[in-house]
Amino acid sequence: MLGAIAGDIIGSRFEWHPTKETNFELFSSESHFSDDTILTVAVAHSLLENISYAESLKHFGNKYEAGYGSSFYAWLNSKSSEPYNSWGNGSAMRVSPVAYAFNSVDEVLKNAKKSAEVTHNHPEGIKGAQAVALAIFLARTGSDKQIIKDELSKRFGYDLDRTLEAIRPDYVFEVSCQKSVPESIICFLEASGYEETVRNAVSLGGDSDTISCIAGSIAEAFYKVVPEEIARNALERLPPEFIKIIKRFQDKFMENS
Repeated sequence: MLGAIAGDIIGSRFEWHPTKETNFELFSSESHFSDDTILTVAVAHSLLENISYAESLKHFGNKYEAGYGSSFYAWLNSKSSEPYNSWGNGSAMRVSPVAYAFNSVDEVLKNAKKSAEVTHNHPEGIKGAQAVALAIFLARTGSDKQIIKDELSKRFGYDLDRTLEAIRPDYVFEVSCQKSVPESIICFLEASGYEETVRNAVSLGGDSDTISCIAGSIAEAFYKVVPEEIARNALERLPPEFIKIIKRFQDKFMENS
């Protein structure tokens, strides 16, 4: 989960000032957590406290301001919790805790769907969350990259044979799951470590915080660690409440992953 959060923070300052380079300073005074982090923490909190995803998302979404999309804002402020048929990548950016809290493919896919459909009940929104959760689950349980790639391609129909070199020149800001989740996965597949994964994600020049969040969440599961310096810089930028939830979640669900 910290891999997702660190990716969000690293990518944050490039969201509206994109780069196509991989050689950039990872953290600066402009690096900050965004809605990706807030809602990832909310999903972790719901799993720790056994409360509904909707209740936790609304609690944290209303407590912390992060420039949410207009549809999510409306959902946060509505008296009901009806979903709004979104296919956006918000479902995929927040799903990483699900992949650690459950211990079978079926349970991970089932709960990834549940975490998504409280807002993102469009088939593409659900598929994006399930693909990311499954990638993390396979990575944390020892699958190699070829198995992860083949399974995601077969199950979700994503074209993961493209290369970053081919994607990067024409890639632009894109919030749909279908045009950002596969690209995030490819950022992980082409990297040899956590840091390289996140640098790949930022260098696409798209929705940098979210692509880095998704790619970073998979890389943490595969490489089993977020580099110490990156983890420290990320944690320094978080509220104490988030740090406590992350620690509790790691102790309960991630010790043996």
